[in-house]
Amino acid sequence: MTLAIVLAAGAPAAGLPTSTGEHLDVRLADQWRRAGADTVRTVADLGELADLLDAVTGPVVVSGADLVAHTAVLKHLRTSPVGPTVALVLTDPPADGRVAVREERGQVVDAGPGLADATGVFGGALRVGAGDLPALAAAARAAATQPAAGPAVDRLFAALTALGTLTFAHRVRLLVAHRVGDTDGLRAAETELSGVDEDRTELRLSVKERDDFFTTYFVSTWSPYVTKACARIGLGPTAVTMVSVLFAAAAAVLFAVGGRPALVAGGVLLYLGFVLDCVDGQLARYTRHFSAWGGWLDTMADRAKEYLVYAGLGFGATAAGFRYGWALAIAAMTLQTVRHMTDAWYGVLHDEAARRPRPAAGAGSGIGGMLNAASTKVQADTGSVSYWLKRTVVFPIGERWALIALTAALFGPTVSLVAVLVWGTLAFAYTGALRTLRARWMWVPVLDTVDATLHRDDGPLAARLPVLRPVGPLTLAVFGALGPAVLLVVALVAADGGDAGGLRRWLPVALLVLLVGGLGAGAAHNGPLDWLVPAALRAGEYLFAITVGVIGGAPAWLVFGYVFVLTLHHYDLTARLEKRQAAPPLHAWTLGWEGRSVLLALAAIAGFAGIGLATLGTYLLVVFVASVVLTWVVLPARAARATAVPVGGGSPG
Repeated sequence: MTLAIVLAAGAPAAGLPTSTGEHLDVRLADQWRRAGADTVRTVADLGELADLLDAVTGPVVVSGADLVAHTAVLKHLRTSPVGPTVALVLTDPPADGRVAVREERGQVVDAGPGLADATGVFGGALRVGAGDLPALAAAARAAATQPAAGPAVDRLFAALTALGTLTFAHRVRLLVAHRVGDTDGLRAAETELSGVDEDRTELRLSVKERDDFFTTYFVSTWSPYVTKACARIGLGPTAVTMVSVLFAAAAAVLFAVGGRPALVAGGVLLYLGFVLDCVDGQLARYTRHFSAWGGWLDTMADRAKEYLVYAGLGFGATAAGFRYGWALAIAAMTLQTVRHMTDAWYGVLHDEAARRPRPAAGAGSGIGGMLNAASTKVQADTGSVSYWLKRTVVFPIGERWALIALTAALFGPTVSLVAVLVWGTLAFAYTGALRTLRARWMWVPVLDTVDATLHRDDGPLAARLPVLRPVGPLTLAVFGALGPAVLLVVALVAADGGDAGGLRRWLPVALLVLLVGGLGAGAAHNGPLDWLVPAALRAGEYLFAITVGVIGGAPAWLVFGYVFVLTLHHYDLTARLEKRQAAPPLHAWTLGWEGRSVLLALAAIAGFAGIGLATLGTYLLVVFVASVVLTWVVLPARAARATAVPVGGGSPG
């Protein structure tokens, strides 16, 4: 249930007659109803607004009465999936007294009249999530005590920003939105509004404003037609996601079968599957059908599809006579997952840094400051060679799928996996080096802002290990990963001579080194590079599981399957991190990275490495599926029943 509030205070334009006869504030209230608001109220002043908010429990949209906008703009603001609290931001030149906005990575980091380095101007409307309503009420009361200069909605937004509320920016593209102050401005805005072809514009808006090179020029040039066709036949985003999974699975099977016709067909199916992977997001934006479930499923499906393709390539390379086909697939999956862990944590780090910028005196100092300025300059130069090189060199998903499709079709599975590993390694080195320099400059203790134990994926054993305080958590995590890495290299060399099993006695040593990573679990993760800790722990656990498989003589496909299940668990944690959600319902049952490693070591020492991998992998998959069902089916159903009002009126109980 969404409440829309039109705040008329300080907006003389509210009483201007529109081209259809009614006053501007009346038309705006009607537009909010057509944009999906369940209730619309017109409020005279900020004090009345604060009192009203005290009784509200659901999301609220607040707008000034001087806004002339297409109804679709209001609908987009109300349904925006980027965060609970979102502000409309325009590119209009700031008028006297209007609130200017400075954004970084889509977040409003500062707002106020006469703001230096402004990137836009407040559009006079914002949506506030239920959790931020107390802050909005406090902002309304604080703004009510200030001199009444300018529209009340501007003072309200500036006060909300000053309270530190995390607010995302919703920029207006292609559609029309302006704030007006007189009849001439109103007529000019209405004339511009009348020239908008809503459906055509909505379809263009379904495509991301900034995407990667391959997606921009080889997918988004025609995928909107598929998007519109899906909307016409009533196909939803989730259904499109599942069809894209089927396409990727079929491509994986064809890559496994081998033979030129099958490889070419697999490449074509993989490309079409990627097109559908873009269409599901475009369809969600076109129809405005967003859901937490859909976002989570899209994230998990992307990784599952890619790793299924790696499995098909690994099987195909092995069947074609290459001994290490599965090893390449395991390496590609491990590398990509560790990369994604660093991507996710660096994103959180960057967001935190944007909200807490460094003092102006040090803003451009040092190599980190220069890199930050250079990156901002390149990103602003949209369409230039440097812009596309920066977006392509990091090996995004579109480029990965294009590389896999082309190399598999032209050269075969082995070359495809090698190409993925080479480009992926170079991209990892490039992004890792630059991000490390920039992170040292930003110096934001990002792990102090979230549940570090959860996102480290610590289990009960790590919680009971002593804390080695003189050494930082990152140093311990990296050192812990070195033990399995060294033993794995030795085991692979020994496997060529057929004697990897003789290294079983070294598994306890590698395990003890790995467990060193747990000695930092209870320490503060406030170093400039501690955002790398979760990725280092992932690398250590995966390398140890692979080492157990090699030394224990487990089939390579079984090792791949076990690591694949681990990636599902860890991507679930990553998706929750990005949304700042709580732990999965059955997280304690996953035993933690150290608990799983201990069980695998015991199984391998006893001579049952394959059985241990299969049993523990199956167990973790069952826990994962059960957690998904609880999260998205059982718990929401219980919450719905708990809040349901009995038929016939009255309150429960």
